[in-house]
Order: sequence, then C-alpha cells, then structure tokens
Amino acid sequence: MNILFVASEVAPFSKTGGLGDVAGALPEALAALGHELVVVSPRYGFIDPHHEGLVRPGVTVHALGESAVLLAGKLGGARVYLLEHERFYGSRSSPYGELGRDYPDNAQRFAFLCRGALDLPRALGFEPDVVHLHDWQAALGALLLRREHANEAWARRARVVYTIHNLAYQGIFPKQAMPALGLPWDLFRYEAVEFYDQVNFMKAGIVFADAITTVSKNYAREILTPEIGCGLDGLLRHRARHLTGILNGIDDVVWDPMRDRYLSARYGPKDLSGKAHCKKALQLELGLPVRREVPLIAMVGRLAEQKGIDLVAAALKEIVALDAQLVVLGSGEREYEQLFVQTAHERPGRLTARIGFDEALAHRIEGGADLFLMPSRFEPCGLNQMYSLRYGTVPIVHAVGGLEDTILDFDGNRSGNGFKFRDYHPRAMMTALRRALDVYRDGPAWRGIMLRGMAEDHSWRKSAEAYERLFLGLRARAIQAA
Repeated sequence: MNILFVASEVAPFSKTGGLGDVAGALPEALAALGHELVVVSPRYGFIDPHHEGLVRPGVTVHALGESAVLLAGKLGGARVYLLEHERFYGSRSSPYGELGRDYPDNAQRFAFLCRGALDLPRALGFEPDVVHLHDWQAALGALLLRREHANEAWARRARVVYTIHNLAYQGIFPKQAMPALGLPWDLFRYEAVEFYDQVNFMKAGIVFADAITTVSKNYAREILTPEIGCGLDGLLRHRARHLTGILNGIDDVVWDPMRDRYLSARYGPKDLSGKAHCKKALQLELGLPVRREVPLIAMVGRLAEQKGIDLVAAALKEIVALDAQLVVLGSGEREYEQLFVQTAHERPGRLTARIGFDEALAHRIEGGADLFLMPSRFEPCGLNQMYSLRYGTVPIVHAVGGLEDTILDFDGNRSGNGFKFRDYHPRAMMTALRRALDVYRDGPAWRGIMLRGMAEDHSWRKSAEAYERLFLGLRARAIQAA
C-alpha cells in the first residue's frame, strides 16, 4: 500500500513527546513490512538540514496562496518531506509555543500543514491508499480531503485513519478563525468543526475519518466515558464501531540494555550482573550514597498533574523517609520543580533532582534504577513503563490507559511484571510502593518479576502489523464499495 503519514513532529527531526517517537518509528516499521511510506511534517527553525542529511528536490506544495518548499530525507525505508515555510515554521524555536504560551497563529500553521500534505500527491505523483493523520495538528486533513479534494480520483479512493495520541489537547480556537483557515461557515456546525461555539480541529478528525485509532486498548475504552472523554465522549460513542486501540511500540534497538551506548555496563536476561554496575555508576553520578542493597526508585517525565506529580508531591515526605533513594529527571510546572530541588537539598542522600531533559541520563536511569514510578492521572499509552520492562526496572503504575494494558500486577506467586494501584490517591500509591519495596527484599521473587518484564515484546513490529491489518481492511472495503 501507499501510505501518506502526517504529523506535527517526527523524531529525530523534531520531538516534544511521544507523538514524535511514534511518527519516527511507525513509518519505518510499516516500510519494513513492504509498504510505501511518505511522511510529512514541518521544518521548524531548529532543524538543521545539513546535520539531518536533508536535500531539496525542487518540489513545492501550495495552499490558500501560500507555498512551501519540500526538504527530503529518510527514515529507514520511509521517505520524509518537511515543509519549509519561514513565517509558519522557520522563525519558530519550538513546534507549538514559547515560554509556556502557544503561538497565536497555531490554527493557521497546522491548517497549512494539512493542506500542504494533501497537495503532496499532486507534487510528487504519489497516490496514497491510506492517509494517516496524527493528533489535533493533522486532524483537519480528514475534512479537507473530503471537502477540497473531492474531484481528485486518488482522494476518492483513499481511506483516512485518524490517531488520537492525547484527547486532552484538541486544537480549539475562536470561531472568528474560520475565514483565516479558509473554511466556509457551513462547516461551523455540530456535525463538523463546531464545539461549544468554537472551532475544534480534533473533532474534524473524529467526524470525517474512516477509522479512528488511539494508542492503547484501555484508553480507547476510557475516552468513551465523561471522566476521560474531555467533552468528546458523546461523539466518540457515536463513532465507537470505527474506534480501535492499538498499543504504541518502542524502539527496541535504541532501548536495549545489551547494546545501549549510554550505559556503563551492558546486561540482559541471561546475565543481570551489569545492572548492578549501572546502579553503582548512577549513584556516583547523581551524588547518592553507593548502597547496592537500597532500592533506587526513578521518575522520568513531565512534572505535571497529568503525570501524577501531585500524588508524589503529597507523599514526598513519606517517600524520602523510606530506606530508599529517589531520582527525578524532568521539567514542568514550576512549583513541582522547586519542590523536588528543595527536597533534594534537604535530603541529599535520599533524593536527587535534575530539572530539564537529558536523553543520555534517561537511559542511564533506566539501566541503574530498580523501580520506575509512573502514577499518571491518565496515560493514553506511556512509553517509559515499556522501556523499564526491557531494562528490568520494575514499574509501579496507576492502572489507567496503556499502563493498565502493559503492566500485570505481581500476585505474590509466579505472575506479574510490576505493581499497580487503582484509586488515584497518595495513600493508594504509597501502598503499591511499599508492597514493591517489600518484594524487593525477596531476591528470587524480584528476579522473577524482572525477567518476566524483560521477556516481553513491545517492539514496533507488533504495532505496525496491527496497523497493517487495519489499513488492509479499509482498502478492501473501499475496493468492494467501488
């Protein structure tokens, strides 16, 4: 199949979170299955074409009187085209905003991404069977394909798959943006883009896509509820038979303790001795006492309430009173950053905090830590718990979204790859943490948990095969309908 893949960030060219990882890995995995992949994303100002090996093939796309030159690159067997538009992308130091504020023209910027991507088949002579759109930034493409390309044969044949990575971010703008977006007012209605008298990009993707996916089976169920549905649960229930949960994968080449270049020692399920070396090296690097017998707990990610940091903040005095060590790597809400830094200063042997993000340190933390704490309020998929499983770093998670799908609670016998809690409350989190620390003292039981997690396959190969089945089914139904 020919697949056109549209996303606002694509690793390694651009990345702010899990979307960038998915958009970088899934096309490569689908190409490895024999499909022709074309990936479209903006060329932001921080992307160095020379460093990334990008070339200019002399191709231009057009939309609403604006033009963008294409920069071409590769992701394994997939082709990548970045849209070069100085005003929309080139002058920006990040994809979505600066200093905690979104760019005021984000609606126009990402509407242009959608239109530019849909002009690519004309510019390249590439006719997709499937147009795969990701999150709110690409969602308008579902509507535009049906509305603005209805007279083109390829567009009538193409099926649209829309993937929701995080329902909480929907791309909502004032209705006064309609003319600037080139959208006629007849689309400002409940059955299209209107949402409480505003424009909602994500709603357009949900309404006009042939299939809707999200990034775990459990999250697909959760978003049908008022609690997690973010105001779109009614629409999603209406389209529920078109909704599928497909768990994200991880890059099992980059995240592999047997060949991770960032680790001080390599290890694997047949020889775990290197993990003790990694723990000692991490304790030395972070200024923690080198104590092999003391459990080292890790947290890596955004310091925000979505990630359950409010639970950790509420229980932090309790945590640092345990005979354990805690390492925190991340950035986010200032009050949480200050709390961790201040507590680390007061309890230097129990907690160390690194504010910001450091990819190499994230790998060393996964390699050296004994436990990984993920108390997310909601988590569409989550990747860190899957990295942790691969590295024998036992996860402790709130049983939501992809965390529920990937972590099986230790049953005290011979099953389970981690520890879960269900009530979103500091006490429930601490009960799970203490339970994990108790089991940590039982060497054989702990080793069994580690090895069960390390034996699991969370590679992109499995996820790509699930998407392939979905795409083939859509194409077969399209051929039958024709």
